Amino acid sequence: MAIRRAMSGRIMDRTAVVGARYMSSWWRSVQPAPKDPILGVTEAFLADQSPDKVNVGVGAYRDDNGKPVVLECVREAERRIAGNLNMEYLPMGGSVKMVEETLKLAYGENSELIKEKRIAAVQALSGTGACRLFADFQKRFCPDSQIYIPVPTWANHHNIWRDAQVPQKTYHYYHPESKGLDFAAMIDDIKNAPNGSFFLLHACAHNPTGVDPSEEQWREISHHIKAKGHFAFFDMAYQGFASGDPEKDAKAIRIFLEDGHHIGIAQSYAKNMGLYGQRVGCLSVLCEDEKQAVAVKSQLQQLARPMYSNPPVHGAVIVSTILSDPDLKKQWLKEVKVMADRIIGMRTALRGNLEKLGSPLSWQHITNQIGMFCYSGLTPEQVDRLTNEFHIYMTRNGRISMAGVTTGNVKYLANAIHEVTK
Repeated sequence: MAIRRAMSGRIMDRTAVVGARYMSSWWRSVQPAPKDPILGVTEAFLADQSPDKVNVGVGAYRDDNGKPVVLECVREAERRIAGNLNMEYLPMGGSVKMVEETLKLAYGENSELIKEKRIAAVQALSGTGACRLFADFQKRFCPDSQIYIPVPTWANHHNIWRDAQVPQKTYHYYHPESKGLDFAAMIDDIKNAPNGSFFLLHACAHNPTGVDPSEEQWREISHHIKAKGHFAFFDMAYQGFASGDPEKDAKAIRIFLEDGHHIGIAQSYAKNMGLYGQRVGCLSVLCEDEKQAVAVKSQLQQLARPMYSNPPVHGAVIVSTILSDPDLKKQWLKEVKVMADRIIGMRTALRGNLEKLGSPLSWQHITNQIGMFCYSGLTPEQVDRLTNEFHIYMTRNGRISMAGVTTGNVKYLANAIHEVTK
């Protein structure tokens, strides 16, 4: 008996050692993830003790004092709903009222497509969540398809479709020499893509370049995408924020609708309502008829269920309160124009200061581009000099967030850019 107990104890000890070894090694191969380039810029800026430091890397609106802004229409909506909001779950598809109002912004206030109930739409976790939900939908129901993404694009687009396991191809978009649109090469890529490909398009205020096609160019893009039977998926993160007019900023989408495309749209209220932390957005897919829309929506909800089950309520109620009330909506339209106009004004000021310094370079692209970002044309080495010598922080691709430019720092920024580009 004693021998048996001793042997049993040794076996248990060995088992415990083996178990402990496995348990301790489960995550041993995990390495730190690479730092997000934009968040890394902010971290470096915060650590800098210089009184002259400037952050033009942040992708969030700031007022002329460099402070975050909460719109008055948002404050008023919060006052109205305070104490009246329960904490019950929303349906998997989100707030019906918010989705209805959001579709009007994209498809038109009196859209026949909305009346015909041809649009499958669900509330999403801002624009990122809408893109990811669509990427998973694409993978599930078009498993052999791929997505064409512009060069360059918002870096997270690549992450989203990669993690959804959708193969990616790229198409020409930005022309470095002109600092504008490489339109001819873009059209060639659309023509040469296999029939029935998916194309990711920025509806307005292209991120990171600020370069948008003209109305005539959008019409030609629409024509060639339709001729090849491609599917156009629009990421519309800046409606209203680009020009100050939500209708004008939806022009590309309206052109595609006029041409009879069945499109998908990711919408976000992060920029145009300043609801960054509320994560409010919408994914919509235009279908052939109401029956198909019902089926597609059910599948979008099915995809959302294991991801996050259902979306958050507070931001959705803020949006629906603003857009369904004529006075609040009017106030929002006024405030979003103020934000857009300040950005446009800072573009003019930055270009003007650079030209006053006698720079031999052309800075016309600063005012030709639109939206939050300016693709400056600065090299990584020049960006490093801006940071090391002038305490100015931006991503190394030369993208300037115009939201970080103010009347108080625009001259300093222009002087620094002039110094590193001489």
